[in-house]
Order: sequence, then structure tokens, then C-alpha cells
Amino acid sequence: MPDLFLRLALPSPLRRLFDYRPPRGVPASALQPGVRLRAPFGRREVVGVLVEVVASTDVPADKLKSAFELIDPVPPLPASVLWLCQWTAQYYQHSLGDTFSWALPTLLRQGEPAEARQERYWHITEGARLDDPRLSRAPRQREALRTIAQHPQGVHHALLSKLQLSKDSLDLLLEKRLLRIEVRRTQPSRHEGSWLLQSELPLNDEQRLAVESIRARFGTYQGFLLAGVTGSGKTEVYLQLIHQVLQAGKQALVLIPEINLGPQTAERFAQRFNARIAVLHSGITDRERLDAWLAARDGEVDIVIGTRSALFTPLKRPGVIIVDEEHDASYKQQEGLRYHARDLAIVRARHEKLPVVLGSATPSLESLHNAHSGRYALLRLTQRAGGAQPPRLLRLDIKSRPLDAGLSMPLQQAIGQTLTAGHQVLMFLNRRGFAPTLLCHDCGWLSDCSRCDARMTLHQRANELRCHHCGHVERPPTQCPRCQHVDLRPVGAGTERAEERLTTLFPQYPVLRIDRDTTSRKGALDELFATINRGEPCLLVGTQMLAKGHHFPKVTLVAVLDADGGLFSADFRASERMAQLIVQVAGRAGRGADAGRVVIQTHLADHPLLVQLTDQGYFAFAEQALAERRAAGLPPFAHLALLRAEAHRPGQAERFLDEACALAEQLAMQATDTPVELLGPVPAPMERRAGRYRAQLLVQSSARAPLHRLLAAWLPQVEQLPDARAVRWSLDIDPIDLF
Repeated sequence: MPDLFLRLALPSPLRRLFDYRPPRGVPASALQPGVRLRAPFGRREVVGVLVEVVASTDVPADKLKSAFELIDPVPPLPASVLWLCQWTAQYYQHSLGDTFSWALPTLLRQGEPAEARQERYWHITEGARLDDPRLSRAPRQREALRTIAQHPQGVHHALLSKLQLSKDSLDLLLEKRLLRIEVRRTQPSRHEGSWLLQSELPLNDEQRLAVESIRARFGTYQGFLLAGVTGSGKTEVYLQLIHQVLQAGKQALVLIPEINLGPQTAERFAQRFNARIAVLHSGITDRERLDAWLAARDGEVDIVIGTRSALFTPLKRPGVIIVDEEHDASYKQQEGLRYHARDLAIVRARHEKLPVVLGSATPSLESLHNAHSGRYALLRLTQRAGGAQPPRLLRLDIKSRPLDAGLSMPLQQAIGQTLTAGHQVLMFLNRRGFAPTLLCHDCGWLSDCSRCDARMTLHQRANELRCHHCGHVERPPTQCPRCQHVDLRPVGAGTERAEERLTTLFPQYPVLRIDRDTTSRKGALDELFATINRGEPCLLVGTQMLAKGHHFPKVTLVAVLDADGGLFSADFRASERMAQLIVQVAGRAGRGADAGRVVIQTHLADHPLLVQLTDQGYFAFAEQALAERRAAGLPPFAHLALLRAEAHRPGQAERFLDEACALAEQLAMQATDTPVELLGPVPAPMERRAGRYRAQLLVQSSARAPLHRLLAAWLPQVEQLPDARAVRWSLDIDPIDLF
């Protein structure tokens, strides 16, 4: 038999494969692409994924090592997900081994068997007696044996503490062979009866057309952009579509942008369907994630709901992929493998011949452009479900008006009227903490972060100054560090300050603050939502956590306390994000029987963007923004890659990028197709962050293929630069922000 060599993808940032000899005694037939092997790597032992078996290698025989062990009898990853990982690594110019690390559950990366959980049961051995002489001086062991004997089917290991059984006593009984342990594989539950637990809601004509259009493409790829105004019943479209998928014997994958939407989405699906549902996100344990992952792969789960990493979940019988709130920036991974789950959902659906549904009330400009160019089918939902009316959007000019913790007097009056009428009020302010900074009234000192080019935010309840960029925390000074005066004043308003003031202004009504600070404790968010859903008059104060997908039928007034942040920004996407955020948070108003209104406080009430958004709606704004992007040659009419670098010393990151830019210019001059532009290098908009100095180089082209050809030739050269190991650098394909 000729020599065979294994090419493994290892958990390393190096963008290459590593050659090994097979483990001893492993037949060639067992070496299938996708199986995991333990292998030596430097001084460590790592778990790698077999990519291919080859007949020759360039590694000298004296340096070629053997893999230690074959872990899997069959590949844990199906061929379709293996292909998706390889495509992802190639497109995002990332290490394949590290890409597998992002796609696989943690326990599989650590070498755990890719098998369903083995459950342990304690049984009394045949012939064991309570009067065994070895128990005469061991009353606890005798009592434990008596308890086990009362359960002929055995006692599940998880129930030992409830039965007050000591593990030490059981281990001693095991040694005496009076007990035995039986290991059983958890038997998957089977679906029986109707798929529906609740009757489906009647659909209007637009919803019915959407469901029928998507159902007609079952078994083949088609991208659909489901663009529905807030409250138009997109979720009901998803539910009825999934019912059709389940009836066809298929599975559904539903992506949601954030972890806090998981419980309410799963609950709504569980109320509707007699189906097996798995929820995948970072809040579950490693074991729970592996169990759900394996159940989905083996077809023992019907619906998978998860955040962006759930995109890599294998499905035995895939039927549809749904990406809810497709515009949300949370779908873009911002460290390590910088993939975009929405874009990869399209790639996966095309490869597996599935319909994919991108849903949003405020579609991204990229998705709208794809719909206009025919890549996606556009499905519009223009009416609110149940006859609810769209909220009225009012621009409140606060120039020259006194503000009390960010609240103008007309807004305070509107809040009082709404609460008196028995309704709820939602106050949106996308700034956590009490105040964005602390100011010395005598000399003008500001609470700057010592590690970033940013201000420290005052969190008064915790009596802390916090940097929301690097996480640095310190106590607020009692006197000015510069002039030693004591007149230190909080400047601006955050959610904590708004909460405090609203509690004083409306003491008879509960004020609920919903931001990262108040929801960090497990179960805290569910408790807050339970209070809101009781329907009693209250005030909700929160950040963008409140803007996404929540249904609060008693909210009739929404207030945006500061709408000016996105009007003037160095990031060309800032206005798009601001428009999406305003429309999304406005959509929480008037979703029930009562009409809603939205008050937008602004110093720029006549700004064309705000006027267009409030008078003509999001889609008019989007068309105007697309025309501006086309004229400026910006995405989606151009394709970007951003090379970022950071270093401890000023200028070091820029020197590295200068060298990288010179290499790219040489490659660009040799190209004969569409030109590729290089912009920079320049300092990052926030140059110093967490004690490091940051710079960036933007690579841009009007066509995707020339850009990726240049990147593929360029990065191996960049890796060889002398400064490549002296700085921390990364490449971001299709960046969604330039910071």
C-alpha cells in the first residue's frame, strides 16, 4: 500500500494546512474528509479536522509527525457544512482551522465524542442484600442501597441529590459490587399528531402572497426580501411558512440578531407548534449546545432558533432558512472570523438548494439593492396586522428649549397624558449610564479615559466612571484632578439619569430601565418583560435593546430623546443606522387597539434626512441613500476590505500599513482588469483604544472578483513583513463600520 499523508486544518491563525502521517493501525477507509484527529502541534496536542488525504508531501521525512488518534468513526460535519466552512475561510481570507473552531461546538473542538449524551442509571446488582455483613457498620450505605432497591428501573444520576443519596456512599457500594451503573443513550422524542397547537391567524392578501411565493420555491434556491412595516405580521408569515416546511418533513433554521430575543421567539414558536425546538446562543452551556447541535444534525429537532453562529448548525433535512431583522449589525462578527451571518445564509441556501427569507421593516441598503437588481424577490407588507394604524412621527425642535435630564417640557406633558390614559410610554436613549462625561465647571476638565481617545461615562448608582470602549473602571474624583476645585458636574444624559428624573416626575408609575447594566443578571430581562406585559401604565427607558422585535401592545407613546447622533459622522453608514433605529423603535408604538405616536427630539428638526424619514417613510429615505451611494461609489456599488493594525507605540501600526500598502500597489499595477484603489493608511477615527494605537488601510473596487484576487496574492506577502509579528493586525472583508 502506498504512503498516505493527512492534510489537517488546525486551530491556528496560520492560513495553511498541516501535513501528518496517519495514526498507527487506522485503515485508509476511515480517513474521510471532516473527521477529527488529535495531533501534536509544537509543544501542544490539538484537535484538527481532516481536509484531504494525499499521496505526497513537501515536508521532509524527519520533520513529518504522526497524528495521535482518530476521534470520529464518521465525520461529525455533513459535507454541506464542511463545504460552507471552506467557502467561508476562502472568502474572508481566514485560517480554515480557525473557521472550523467558530463552526464547531466547544466540546467538539476539545475532542469530545460527537454522540448524544449518555445517561447514567444506578441499579442494585442481582443477589445484593440489605443484610450483607459488610453493611453492618455502614448505616448510610445500607440506607442508600434500600433507596436504590425501591427503583427497579434504576435511579438517574441527576436525581441522586433529590433522593439525598451521597455519592461517597454509592461509590463504596459500587466497590463492594452491590450496585452497578447502566449507561443509556438518550432516546430522541418522536413527533406525533398534528404540528399545530394553536390555530393559525388569518392572513391578509400581502401575507398570503408572501407565504405562497416562498412555498412555491421549496426544494430550490431563491432569496426573498420580506420588507414589512413594523407590526405588519412578518412573524406570522414565518410561522405559517414553517408549518408548511414541517408538513413536508423538513427542518427550519431561524436566525435572530440578539440573545435577548431568543426566549420570546422560542416561546411563541412553542405555543404554535407541536414540534421539537432547539435554541442556540452563547447563553447556554457547552453541553446543552452540543446536544442541540447533534440533535439538529441527526434530524431529532424540527426548528433551530439561534444567533449568528447557529448558521453553521448542520441539518439532516433542511427546508428553509429565515433571517429575522436582516439589517441588524449583530449578524456581523467583529473579531476573529469576521463573517456576516446574513450573507453566509445566502451562500448556504444556494448550495443546499433552499429558499432563504430575509425579513426586516428597515432592510439594509445592500439587501434592497439586491432586490432591485433581481438577485432577491421583493415581498412587501405595507399594512399593520389586525387593522392597527401606523404611528404618527412628530419632530420636536428642542433648540433653545430647557432640557431636564434630556426631557423637554412638551415631552413631559405628553408622557403625563399617556400615563393618565392608562397606557405605557417607551423612552429611547442609546446611551447607558448616568451621564456621558464628568466636567469641572471651573477649569473645563473632562473625565477622559487614560487608555482611549474617549470620555469616561458616569454610572452614578455604582459610583463609577466607566469607559464603554475598553472597559476601564475607576472611582469618580471628589475634586478636579487639574485645578482641585470640587464643582464637578455630570454633562448630558444617559438611561440611568433619565430613569432617576422620570421616577421623580412621575412617582406613582413604575419606571423600568432596560439596558446592558440592568439585564446582566440571568432572568432579569424576563422579569422586566413580564411586568411590561401585564399592561399596567409604566415608563420604559432603554437603549437599542428595546428597538428589536418586541411586541408591547400597551405602548402608545415612543420618545426618541436624541436623534442627532447619526446626522454628522465620519462613517458613511451612520445615517442608515440612525434611520433604521428610529423606525424600529417607533414601531413599538400603537401595536394594539390604540393609536400610537412618536416624538423625536432634535436640534435639527429641518434636516432633510429627518424630514424625509418622518414625512415619507423609510423606503423613500433608502432610495435617496442608494442614489447617493451610487454617485459616491460606496457599497453596495463598491466592495471593501479593511486592513486594521494596532501597536503599543505611536506610528508603529502606520509603518506596518505603509509597507503593506506598497506591496498592494505593486500587485494592483500588474492587474489588467478592474482597478483596485488603496485609501490610506490613516489613523483610526478613535486612534488610541485600550492603550493601543490603531491605524487602517482601506482597499476598494467596483467589482468583487479583482478585489479578492488581489487579497489572495497580497496577504501571504503581508504575513512575511518584518513588522507583521510586532503589531496586531486583521483583515475585514465587507466591513460594516470603519472604526
